[in-house]
Amino acid sequence: MWGEADADLFEKIGPEFSKIPAMTGSGQQPSAAQRIDTLLDAELDAAAKSQDDVLRRTAQDFAALRCPPAEVTVNFSGGLTQRCWSVSRGDGTYRVVYLPKAGYFSLCVESDFGPLDIGVHGPALGCFGSV
Repeated sequence: MWGEADADLFEKIGPEFSKIPAMTGSGQQPSAAQRIDTLLDAELDAAAKSQDDVLRRTAQDFAALRCPPAEVTVNFSGGLTQRCWSVSRGDGTYRVVYLPKAGYFSLCVESDFGPLDIGVHGPALGCFGSV
């Protein structure tokens, strides 16, 4: 689903915070939620300009389910948990979250105990479009 141009963009902006300007126009550091929104905005902008129809439609579908980043505890295999950021409303089965320690997005399955990481990682649209 991701073409070479899209991969190049992802390589340039990357998912990690280090590639996002550390200061806002007012000279203040942006919050974690603002920095995550910046990552998502860049990814959606690139998708909107893409020649790939499927990527553009995936971006439109993701934008419809996108929500402001909200902290959430994600469960991992082995009983581990981590504070992450939910960036899409769950559809009852899946949601996309940002893993700050890893520096990328993840597709999580909804469970009785909260979101569960299922090992699908990378750009937000790649995770979202995998189901």
